[in-house]
Amino acid sequence: MLLGLLFAIMAGTLVGVQNIFNSKVDEKAGSWTTTTLVLGLGFLASFILGFFFEGWKMFDLQQMKGWYWFSGLLGIGVVAGIVQAIKHLGPTFAISIVLTSQLGFAVLWDSLGWMGLEKVLFSWQQFIGVLVIIAGAIVFKWSEGKDEKRSVITSKVVEKAEVS
Repeated sequence: MLLGLLFAIMAGTLVGVQNIFNSKVDEKAGSWTTTTLVLGLGFLASFILGFFFEGWKMFDLQQMKGWYWFSGLLGIGVVAGIVQAIKHLGPTFAISIVLTSQLGFAVLWDSLGWMGLEKVLFSWQQFIGVLVIIAGAIVFKWSEGKDEKRSVITSKVVEKAEVS
């Protein structure tokens, strides 16, 4: 379990850093160029590393269902969606919504046993946990708005003081 936690923390950290890089590339190059770079470089790096670590076994895909091949196409929506969300919402709020949505759908798919997942019994504790995370995102955004209002009011007070 500890190893799983470490990998999850590492992945979360890398996703956070990657999203910052992606939003900076998007500012200069645009959304589709960013998506192409992210997925293209990811393909190249994973191909080289996969071949290095697994050799020709990497190409043994006989047991894979045909519709699994389309999972890579979902990456287009992931990268393009996150880049646009960060552009419109800012990084922290956008990622909090992405993670909340991710958790909510993971609970749904687990509890329904979709996509070949082992069906996991849905509990009220899980439901409350998801609601707490949603509430946290709302509180975060609400407090962010309060800070913006405070800074606008403060700047108006400073302007009036300078005029007087």
